[in-house]
Parts: sequence; C-alpha cells; structure tokens
Amino acid sequence: MATTTAATAAFLAALRTGAAEPPEAGVPAWLWRLAGVLHEALPPPAANAWATRLHGLLGSAMPPAGLCAVHVWQADTVLPLLAGTADTAAPTALHRAAARGRPAGRAAWRSALGPLLLRLHDAAYDRASAYAEGLTGARDHALANGYPADEADAYGHAYARLATEANARACAEAHAQALGPALAAAYAADDARGYADTFPEAHLRAVLRATAVAGDAPRPEPLADGLLTALTAARP
Repeated sequence: MATTTAATAAFLAALRTGAAEPPEAGVPAWLWRLAGVLHEALPPPAANAWATRLHGLLGSAMPPAGLCAVHVWQADTVLPLLAGTADTAAPTALHRAAARGRPAGRAAWRSALGPLLLRLHDAAYDRASAYAEGLTGARDHALANGYPADEADAYGHAYARLATEANARACAEAHAQALGPALAAAYAADDARGYADTFPEAHLRAVLRATAVAGDAPRPEPLADGLLTALTAARP
C-alpha cells in the first residue's frame, strides 16, 4: 500500500465521502468500515490527523488476515469503556485468549456476548428522542379526542414512559438475537469476512452512544487511538 502524499490524500477523501471501498487494495473490509465511523465522529482536524496515521500504519504493514487486531481492540479499549454499562469479564477473557491464537467455540462466544449485547444496545437506545416523539403523538391524539390539556399531557407522559422502555427492550433483544450468533461464528472461526458482515460500524456507533456522558457528545478519541494501538500490537 502506497504512502505517498497523493495516496494519503486519496485515502482521506475516500473516508470523507463515505466510499464503500478503500482507494487501495488490501485494507480489510471490517477495518475500512470502522475507520469510516471514527473519521466521521472525530472533530475535523483530529479526524484527518488520525486517518493519516492509520494510512501510514497500513503502508508499513497490513494487519494479519484474521481478527487478532479486533480481539486486541475489544479487550484493551472497547470493553474497558463498556465496563460501567455491562459485565465485561467473560467477553474480555475470550478476546484475550483469541488474540493469543486460542479462540473459543461458538457456544462460549454466544454465552458471553448475549448479555453484553443486551446491555450495550439498551444503553445505546435514544430514549430522549423516543420519549419526545411518543409524548407528542399521544398528547396530540388525546387532544384530538376531546381530552382537556392537562389530562392530555398526563396521558402523553404515561404513554411515552411505557412505550420508550418497551421499545428499548425490544431493540436490545433484536440486536442481541441477530448479532450474537453472527459474531460468535466469526470469532470462533477467526473469519474476517464474516466479521465484516456483522456490520461492525453499527456496533461501533452503539458503543459511542452507550459510552457518551449524559448530555455530552460521544468521545471517539479513545476508540480511535485504541484501534491504532491494536493494529500495531497485532503485527506478526
């Protein structure tokens, strides 16, 4: 992979425009998808500086064909950030073992990932927007059916509370049921293509939302820096 000024500029432009494929061959699909999310999430000056570092790193040596870098990133960066959201002990142990070349079987992965995915996607659910939407719809419905304003408001809040929690639970369960088996299969087989097919970019967005401090924007810097560190550590 070339690391000339022109090649770096093309790499940055492809990230900036959300290109489906990298401009140069050899970049794993899963890495390109993660890089696109992180470049988008980082503030502009830092985003380009980070992407330039990534391009230089890839130019000196591509990551191994398997998922060693993913396991290092998950164990050393992603899961520590999620420690306040879910019990990360079991998946961390599996990722560390896999990074050392000893991946567990599908059943072990599914058992460890199921509870983590449930908690992650519950925490990532946009409750504020869902509540506001539910409140507005229910209150307008009540007013249209002759309820006094105060009763319509109370009805709207009651509906929004129930609907938001029910929808958050359903969303988390759907994600866990869909992603758990697919991730378990990819991790157990050290299958980079299979991992890319689990939409790791969507998983990363959920991590960003789940780890954001209430009222603040997500902080992608630890995840971005940790990914570069993991790519370096995974080199043969």
